[in-house]
Amino acid sequence: MRPIRVLIGILGLDQHEVGATVVARALRDAGMEVVYLGRFNLPADIVKAAVEEGADVIGLSCHSWEYLHYLDTLLGLLREQELDVPIVVGGSVVTAEDAREIQDKGVAAAFGPTADSAEIVATVERLAGRD
Repeated sequence: MRPIRVLIGILGLDQHEVGATVVARALRDAGMEVVYLGRFNLPADIVKAAVEEGADVIGLSCHSWEYLHYLDTLLGLLREQELDVPIVVGGSVVTAEDAREIQDKGVAAAFGPTADSAEIVATVERLAGRD
């Protein structure tokens, strides 16, 4: 069985990538393949990469509130492409209220600033059907 493949990116002009690289390393250390897109992605970039890379899970690192603006577009593009790839959002600006709101829209999981690596790894494994 091939390893879980996780696509990690940062939307919009958010330039904070330390959290994304820490999570990418934790996922890699747990045996997953991580495709890191880096900063300055638009929803179409994320969807295109998810298709090309065969992503099992999409992770979005959020340290500005731009993700709230881009999520509807991203979810819509995934539906248009008929991609059933769970989205996980995490970052220092993700509040409990925002987490509930985006999960109601279709985001599979959301992690705020107090989430630990083990919790993130377990969630990604569950979402990829490998728990």
